Amino acid sequence: MAQSVITGASIKGLATCVPARRFNNLMDTTAFTKDEVRKVVAMAGVTERRVVDGNTCSTDLCFAAAESLLEMVEWDRASIDGLIMVTQTPDYFMPSSSCVLHKRLKLSEHCAAFDLGLGCSGYIYGLWLASMMVKTGGLRRVLLLHGETPTLYTHESDRAVSLLFGDAGSATALEGSSTAELTDWYFTLQTDGTGYDDLIIDGGGFRDRFCDDIRSHYVKMNGANVFNFTVKVIPPLIEDILRLANRRPEEVDYYVFHQSNRFIIKHLTGKCALPPEKVPIILDRYGNPGGPSIPLTITQGIAPRTGRHRLWLMLLGYGVGLSWGAALIPFGPDAAVRHVEWPSSEARTA
Repeated sequence: MAQSVITGASIKGLATCVPARRFNNLMDTTAFTKDEVRKVVAMAGVTERRVVDGNTCSTDLCFAAAESLLEMVEWDRASIDGLIMVTQTPDYFMPSSSCVLHKRLKLSEHCAAFDLGLGCSGYIYGLWLASMMVKTGGLRRVLLLHGETPTLYTHESDRAVSLLFGDAGSATALEGSSTAELTDWYFTLQTDGTGYDDLIIDGGGFRDRFCDDIRSHYVKMNGANVFNFTVKVIPPLIEDILRLANRRPEEVDYYVFHQSNRFIIKHLTGKCALPPEKVPIILDRYGNPGGPSIPLTITQGIAPRTGRHRLWLMLLGYGVGLSWGAALIPFGPDAAVRHVEWPSSEARTA
C-alpha cells in the first residue's frame, strides 16, 4: 500500500454546493412501481437527492463553492499557486475542467492547474496531492475542487443506480505553513484495477467512442462485487491508518465515509465497532454524489464546533477503479465552513 505522513499543510476553509432542485424518490419516481421504490429506498437509504438540470455541469457547482470559499478565507486570487479539479464528469474531453475554472475564477497565469480523474476515492487522493504540493514549499496556497454530476450518466430504468446518485461540488483551501501548531496528516491509498469494470461507462471514450448502443453511455454497476469489495477493504483500511498514526479508534472524532449506501455504511459501522454518533450519514437528503460526498458530509453532517476544539477526522473513500483510500487529518476550529446551492448569488455574478 502507499502510505504518507505529511506535515506543513493546513485547511483554511471548506465549501460545498448542491443543486437547488430536489428529487424525492418516493414521490417523483415514475420508472418503477411504488413498492419497488420503497424497497430500494429502505435498502440504500436515499429518500431525496439533489439533481442538476441539463445545462449544469460539475464545474458550475465547484465554481459556486469556490467563490463562496474565497469570500470566506479572503484570499487574494493572485496568491493562489495551484488548482486541482477532481472529477469524472468533466465539461469536455479537451480542455481540462481545471482550465475552465481557472478562467471563471479569474486566477493568475502563474497558477498551476490540472485535472485528476478519480471518482469515489478522489477527494482523498486530491487532498494528498494538494498537501504534498504545499509541503514542498514551492506552492503556498492550493485550491482543491471536487465535483460530480452522476445523475447525468444514470439511466432512469436502471434500478441499481437510478435512485442512488445525487450531484454536488466542493472547494477546499489548503495553505502551507511552518508554524509549530501544524500537525501531521496521514494517508493510506490503494488500488485494485482488476475490478475496473465493476463500475464503468463503456461508451464515449476512445476505446468505443461512437457506439450505437445508447445504454453504453450510461454507468453500469455490478452491485454484488462492489459490496463485497467494500466490506472487505474498509475494515483493514481503518486499522492501517490508525496504526500509521499511532492512534486509538476513540481518538477519532468523526469517521467520514463516502456516502455510498446506507446499508453498507451501517454494516461497516457495526463490523468495525464504531460509535454510530461518530459516523454521520447524509445520503438520505443528498444521495450519493461520489467523492464530493466526503466534503459534503463534513459541511452537512458534523455538528458546528464550539470553543477551540480541533477535530480529528478520518476520511474514507472507496469505489470506482477499484480504488480506495483514507486520510486522518486535523480540522482546526478556525477553518471556515459554508454550504451553498446552485444557482447561487455568487454564480449569478459570474
